[in-house]
Amino acid sequence: MYVFIFCKTVRELRVQPPIRFNRQRREVAMVPKKGAAPHYVPWEEVIACVSAGKLVTEYAVLPEFKLMIGLRDAASGNVLWLTVACGSLRAAVAEWEAIRAYMEEGPAALPAPPSEEFEEGTVAYFHMARLGYRENFPWLQYVFGFLFVQAFGGWTLPCHISNWVNNRPRALFPKAVQEWSRPLPADQHALPSEALLKESAEVREVFYRGKTLLDYFKVKFAEAA
Repeated sequence: MYVFIFCKTVRELRVQPPIRFNRQRREVAMVPKKGAAPHYVPWEEVIACVSAGKLVTEYAVLPEFKLMIGLRDAASGNVLWLTVACGSLRAAVAEWEAIRAYMEEGPAALPAPPSEEFEEGTVAYFHMARLGYRENFPWLQYVFGFLFVQAFGGWTLPCHISNWVNNRPRALFPKAVQEWSRPLPADQHALPSEALLKESAEVREVFYRGKTLLDYFKVKFAEAA
């Protein structure tokens, strides 16, 4: 079962082209499936929301959050939903904020990528966690609480598998999307609408008052913290 899911996920990386955000055109390109004609969605018509639910396992009931990005096909009216699993409501909002900041303010607005040592799932992070466990817990607890458990979990094998998957060749964009992605002269760059500029100013005012995007949209989730 798990092998099937793993193989299916790896295959989707090769057959399902990712979406592409174009700052200069203020559009998003999507290709429903490999070989299909691309669709272009205006940036200000992109739908973003967060789904909240419960994940029931044999051990516990865990909160589950997903960032959902909706791209509406102007011809059919259908919405293609893309989901990004997140550990918390704030993490989902942060994922969207990174996309929004890139589109509205440019790459300079994004935080610097973290060192591998601080990126969960990497071999460097694994060994940093191991050393921290060894330094902060008694020897027996380190052996049976970390070494013993991680040995049964494959040690660093999951990290290497994750790195292998992340470096697999991705599906290529069609030529039409590659042409659409070419830089435009500065005088041809699309500009944000007045409505968006007004709302952005309102959000910044909320930030200046020490509040968050959740406060602006009056979101109240017990799990938000």
